[in-house]
Amino acid sequence: MTKADLIENVYLKTGFSKKESAEIVEMVFDLMKDTLEDGEKIKIAGFGNFVVKEKDSRRGRNPQTGDEIEISSRKILTFKPSQVLKASINGSS
Repeated sequence: MTKADLIENVYLKTGFSKKESAEIVEMVFDLMKDTLEDGEKIKIAGFGNFVVKEKDSRRGRNPQTGDEIEISSRKILTFKPSQVLKASINGSS
């Protein structure tokens, strides 16, 4: 599913215009992005949690040359689905 598909579904299910539906989807994504950039987690009941985690720098190896390299510290985004979502995906709702 793409962003355009999401916009189309919001349009069909809410009765808003396509322009209004696009603005709603964009606002939701912008709000989620801003929240995650601030280091806060997003918890959506019945869906799951989005969390930004810090990864320390570490030593790695270039698989092509075998040379050791330093992998810099960075932030990663993780998603943990809720039990409700897991059950729904596995067909035992």
